[in-house]
Amino acid sequence: MASPMRSLFTDPARYLQSFRLFLTNSTEHQCMQEFVERQLPAVIASIGNGKSTINILSVGGGAGEIDLLILSKLQARYPGVTINNDVIEPSADQIFKYKERVAETSNLENVKFTWHEETAYEYESRMNAEKKAKKWDFIHMIQMLYYVKDIPATIRYFHSLLEAQAKLLIILVSGTSGWETLWKKYGSSFPLDDLCSYVSSADIKRILDSAGLKYQLYELPSHMDITSCFIEGNKDGELLLDFLTETCEFSKTAPPELKHQVMEELRKPECSEKRDGKVLFNNNLSVIVIEP
Repeated sequence: MASPMRSLFTDPARYLQSFRLFLTNSTEHQCMQEFVERQLPAVIASIGNGKSTINILSVGGGAGEIDLLILSKLQARYPGVTINNDVIEPSADQIFKYKERVAETSNLENVKFTWHEETAYEYESRMNAEKKAKKWDFIHMIQMLYYVKDIPATIRYFHSLLEAQAKLLIILVSGTSGWETLWKKYGSSFPLDDLCSYVSSADIKRILDSAGLKYQLYELPSHMDITSCFIEGNKDGELLLDFLTETCEFSKTAPPELKHQVMEELRKPECSEKRDGKVLFNNNLSVIVIEP
């Protein structure tokens, strides 16, 4: 009897391992970098006007790769201005890597970093308990809304912390991505627990529209090489399958029928394209910039 499927989040070490392999195998960070280079300068063009200090809140900042790129654009736009960069990140391991990255990066003299080892919800609860409502000039939530219990409430709360000319930037998978196809079809078969929910930009748009919030939407093409998933017993392939299904040891614990269906689905044009003998999963992202 196969052991029952369990959520990948019940094994944080394996989750991080699969996540880092996902970053290696995908253009996830490259397409975000391109957005930061080309489009972010216009987004942040007026957030710090007339200010001697700019306050940035990074919600789910991870190991800081994208955060530091964002900071470099802010420094270029507002040279010499003091920047307070607060980071909410529940993983101690990711914070450690973030601190290492900061230590290795030059030109951060005018940036003050504060790390909060907690979830977005824990931060909100702590601020409410301390009766604090610190306002921010720029808040970004990059690839983290899957891990909050109440998405509309989370967006509402952080939106309420925006200064008059601030922006709230959200990045998550696009409604046109392979994730949307895979999860809408098979999500109910995966062991999600309470730790993660499948959500795409299509869902966020509905939430923002019903809240009457103004926003701009940008689509970022991206893909992930999942060729190794189709090689029986390949360790990398098994880790990527875990990441795709958010299931720990999916290859070993999924019922054979479900595994067969998922593998078939991953090959379909709705999820992936074949190029140069590789299977490239559609990892398109959306960036949503919300006005105060």
